[in-house]
Amino acid sequence: MGDMNDLSDTSRAELGNFLRARRERLDPLALGMGGGRRRRTPGLRREEVAELAGIGVDWYIRLEQGRDVSPSSTTVDALARALRLGPAEHAHLRALARVAQRRPFELESVPDTVRRVVESLAEPAYLTGRRWDILAWNAAAVELFKDFGAIPPAGRNILLYMLTDPHARTLFGSGWAREAKRMVAQFRATHDLWAGDPAFIELQERLYEGCAEFASWWETHDVVATIAGRKRLHHATKGALWAEYATFQANDDPALKLVIYRVETTSSG
Repeated sequence: MGDMNDLSDTSRAELGNFLRARRERLDPLALGMGGGRRRRTPGLRREEVAELAGIGVDWYIRLEQGRDVSPSSTTVDALARALRLGPAEHAHLRALARVAQRRPFELESVPDTVRRVVESLAEPAYLTGRRWDILAWNAAAVELFKDFGAIPPAGRNILLYMLTDPHARTLFGSGWAREAKRMVAQFRATHDLWAGDPAFIELQERLYEGCAEFASWWETHDVVATIAGRKRLHHATKGALWAEYATFQANDDPALKLVIYRVETTSSG
C-alpha cells in the first residue's frame, strides 16, 4: 500500500511518533468505544484506529512503529479523520508523509534589499529562517525585545531567546509559559520535516538544556498553525504593553519569514 517514495528513517520515526501521540489523546468513551474491556494504556488501541481509517491493522502498526512503509495521500486523509486531527495537525501529517531526503540544513542568506527594507520599518520587525534563526531585525525590535546583534550568531534564534533567555521571561511575565508553549507547538511542525538533521538536533539539545519546561511540552507532540495574534508584554522602560503581530513570507526565499509587531500601551487597548 502506498504511492509515495520511501521515507527516511528519521521522517518515518517522526511520523510514527505523531500518530501514536494523537492516538493516545483520544477518549474511547467519547468515540463510543468503551467496550467494557480494561484499557492498560490511554487513548484508542491501534486496531481501533486502523478500523476507523479503513486500513489493515498490521500495516498501521508498521506505520506507527516507523517501519519501511509509505502511506498514500488517501490513507493520510483517512488517518486524519480517524484521529480527529484539526487543520494544522492534518497538514502536518501530510507533510510528514511526503517529506523526502533533504540536503543538510544551511543557514539562509538574506538579500540586501530585503535586509534594508526590514531595517527601515518603523514598527518592530525581524526576519527568521526555517530553523527560526534571527537573520535580520530593525532598531524598533531591539528596543522592544533586546539587541539581537549582541547575541553570538550561533545562539541568534527566536526560540532560544524565548525559552532560554531570562530577559524573555521578564518581558512576557505571567504569560510567558503560555506563549512559549505555543511557540514550541508551532516549531514542531517545522522540526519534524528536518528530524535527524544535525542543526536541528543541536537546537533541540540546547532547548532541553536551557529550559526546564521544554521536555514536557515537546513530548506532547502538539502542532499548531502560525497565525496573527496579540501578546501582553511588560517592558522594562515602557511598562505594560499590548503587541499585535503578523507573519509574512518573502517571495525571494519562501524560507524567510518576516514578523512585524504593532505596539500600544495597555491604557489605550
